[in-house]
Amino acid sequence: MNKYKLSQAVLLIFLFLLANPFADGQPSTDVIIQAGKPVAEVQPVMWGVFFEDINFAADGGIYAELVKNRSFEFSLPLMGWRQVRKDGNGRVLPTFYSPARPSNPRYVTIVVDAESGSFGLVNEGFRGMGIKKDLRYDFSIMARTGSGNISGMKIELLGQNDEIIGTAQLSGFTGEWMKHSVSFKALKTEQKATMRILFSGRGSVDIDMVSLFPSDTWKGRPGGLRRDIVQMIADLQPGFLRFPGGCIVEGRDLANRYQWKKTVGPVDERTMIMNRWNVEIRNRQAPDYFQTFGLGFFEYFQLAEDIGAEPLPILNCGMSCQFNAAEVVPMNELDPYIQDALDLIEFANGPVTTKWGGLRASMGHPSPFNLKYIGIGNEQWEEQYIE
Repeated sequence: MNKYKLSQAVLLIFLFLLANPFADGQPSTDVIIQAGKPVAEVQPVMWGVFFEDINFAADGGIYAELVKNRSFEFSLPLMGWRQVRKDGNGRVLPTFYSPARPSNPRYVTIVVDAESGSFGLVNEGFRGMGIKKDLRYDFSIMARTGSGNISGMKIELLGQNDEIIGTAQLSGFTGEWMKHSVSFKALKTEQKATMRILFSGRGSVDIDMVSLFPSDTWKGRPGGLRRDIVQMIADLQPGFLRFPGGCIVEGRDLANRYQWKKTVGPVDERTMIMNRWNVEIRNRQAPDYFQTFGLGFFEYFQLAEDIGAEPLPILNCGMSCQFNAAEVVPMNELDPYIQDALDLIEFANGPVTTKWGGLRASMGHPSPFNLKYIGIGNEQWEEQYIE
C-alpha cells in the first residue's frame, strides 16, 4: 500500500469513528464527593519524605558545612582548594596516613616562607559559599606546628573581586594536634563567596578538618543542619522519613555501599567515601561529589524526632546495584549484614548499658529513638533477592 492509499485508509477510519451513533449516546455518570464524610482513615505513615544524597542533598545541601573537602580525603586531596600567595611563598604537602585517626587519615602540611607576606589556601565551597550579612560564622581547624615560628593564622571570607566580607584571627598553635575555633560576623551578603586561610612567618604547620558553619543551624546545633531546608521538610508534616536512599544504600559495588556504623561517633572519625552519583551519569559527572557523613545515622534519627516523623532506615541486603556491579553476597556469608540490622535497632532503641545504645547516649541522646520500621534492600529483583 502506497503512502496515498494509507492516508486515505486512516482518514476513513477517523470519519467512521466520528459518525458512530454510539459516540454521543453514552449515558452520563454523576460522581458525588462528600469530603466531610471519609469512608476510610489514611494512616499518618502513608505520607512521608524520601531522602537520598543525590544532587548534593547532604554535603553542600541540608548539612550546613560550607567547606568542601574539609579533611582532604577526596581522591585528589586538594580538590576544592587552591594555593594563594600574598607577597609570600610556600608549598602544600599532602600526607596520606595519620596513625592518630586511621578512619580519617589524610592531612596537609603547609610549608611557609613568608616573613614579610603570607601564604595559604582558598576553598571554593560547594559551587560557592552562601554568606549572609550580620550572621555569625563558626570556624574551626585541627592544627599542629612543625618547625619554625608559625603560631596562628588569618581567616577571610571573600566576595566578588576578592573583597573581604568577613575576617578573624587564630593563634595558640602548638606541636600537638588540637582543635582551634573562632567566630566572626559577615559584613556583606554574598551568594558565591570563598574562604581564604593565610599563614605568616617561616616554618610548617599541619592542618586538618577545616570547617565553617553558619550559626543559624536547625535548633542552633553546632555543626548541624540548615534551618531553612529542615523547616521546609517539617512543614510537609511527613509521617515517615526514609533514609539514606535509594541507590547509595546499594553502592555501585558492595565496597561503596552505605554502612551506617561508619556514620556515627565523632565527626572527625567518620570514614568518607565517594558518592555513587560522582560518576553515575556519563554526560554529567561530578568528580567532587563525596559523602563525609557529617549527616549520619544519629543526625538522621534526631531529625526524624525533631519533625515528628517515623524513622524508616533502609539497609543493604547483601546486594549491590543491579544496574552496575550486581554483586550478591552468598547466603552463608550474610551474617554481618544481619548483625548490622540488629545493631542498628540497638543503636536506636537499646538501653545505655548496651554497646550501641551507649554510643547513642554518648552522642547526646540517652533516651531511645523508638524505631519501629526498617527497610531491607532497594530496587532489587529476581531470584537472588527473593531468596
